[in-house]
Amino acid sequence: MTRKNIQQFPLFILMMNMFIVMMGIGLVIPIMPTIIHEFQADGKTFGFLIATFAFAQFLFSPLAGDLSDRFGRKNAIVFGLLLFSLSQFLFTFSEHLSLLYVSRLIGGIGGAFMIPSMMAFVADITTVETRAKGMGRLGAAMSFGFVVGPGVGGFLAAFGLRAPFIIAGVVAALAVIMSIFCLKEPDKAPAVQKAPAHRDSLFKQMASSVTKPYFILLIMMFTLSFGLANYQSTISLYTDMKFDFSPSDISILMVVGGLAGVIVQAFVLDRVLERFGEVRVMNTMLVVAALSMLSILWAAGFVSVLIISGVFFTAASLLRPAINTTVSKMAGSEQGFAAGMNNAYMSVGNMVGPALAGTLFDVNMGLPYIFGSIIIGVTLIICINWSRGRKRQNVASSMH
Repeated sequence: MTRKNIQQFPLFILMMNMFIVMMGIGLVIPIMPTIIHEFQADGKTFGFLIATFAFAQFLFSPLAGDLSDRFGRKNAIVFGLLLFSLSQFLFTFSEHLSLLYVSRLIGGIGGAFMIPSMMAFVADITTVETRAKGMGRLGAAMSFGFVVGPGVGGFLAAFGLRAPFIIAGVVAALAVIMSIFCLKEPDKAPAVQKAPAHRDSLFKQMASSVTKPYFILLIMMFTLSFGLANYQSTISLYTDMKFDFSPSDISILMVVGGLAGVIVQAFVLDRVLERFGEVRVMNTMLVVAALSMLSILWAAGFVSVLIISGVFFTAASLLRPAINTTVSKMAGSEQGFAAGMNNAYMSVGNMVGPALAGTLFDVNMGLPYIFGSIIIGVTLIICINWSRGRKRQNVASSMH
């Protein structure tokens, strides 16, 4: 097998693993409100449970990346899958709320070991020419798994609330066995540079990001993720309490909204960015996201919530890639650092957003959506001011 082509079999195994993990993460969404009621917990608990996974993933990703470089991609992936499987079984049989938090922490650590290692594995088995194609396939498996997950969760919930977690744990365990026997540690690609002996801590890297020309875009990624998380983390709880949606209703809601986002990313994103440019797309979609988030307060039932969610997820699916593309264009030779910081700021937003949204939900069900739309509005103001500043700089530089 030549290095000119993507190594198809290991890529297929990686795609299967990514699909399994993201499906396992997604299938809990429609069931979580009922689980929370079972433990007689509140919206704050719901938000913190969601944030716990992102928090663990954020903290352990740098360590997991270093260990992946030292001990191999395969070992990191297998270890991550093992932790993820364990977390699903722990969640299944937990009888105390504290164990649910432990389960989410273990799952987040598993995600930190798996996802970056899978991406690094793809880089190792591809050339510069085929890397985008390989990453695209892995990304498609990630998106598809997260879209299918809520649907599977809603279907399996008919056999008992804990059934989806048992199935997710079993499937992840099977993925461990499959990876051990079918996945071969890759030879390092010539184009991949050796990792530095010393790497700054994540917090030092974030401190140094303040001096970068794309820092404002990183702030936008944080505020955007923060605002979007307000909607995404509480919509299942909101519809359960306000409209008495069942797990299957919530699963349909999430699947349709997620599919709209996947279709837009696959068939519309490139054309829209090429025709209108990243800044115009960001400004427009920020307005759409803020308005759709607010309009959920006037939703009258399943159909209206479904339409609003579809519009919201479509806007979100255009926003993140537009910011990512702009950061990449401005990063120059710092692509790895910029991508890492972009992910770090997004992770912080994904942590803080659900925790605050759950707390606000307990005060008033509508508060997470009002506050979230305000945060997205702040992001819009930042984006407009930043784009005007860039135009002035470009005009000034062209005059000299």
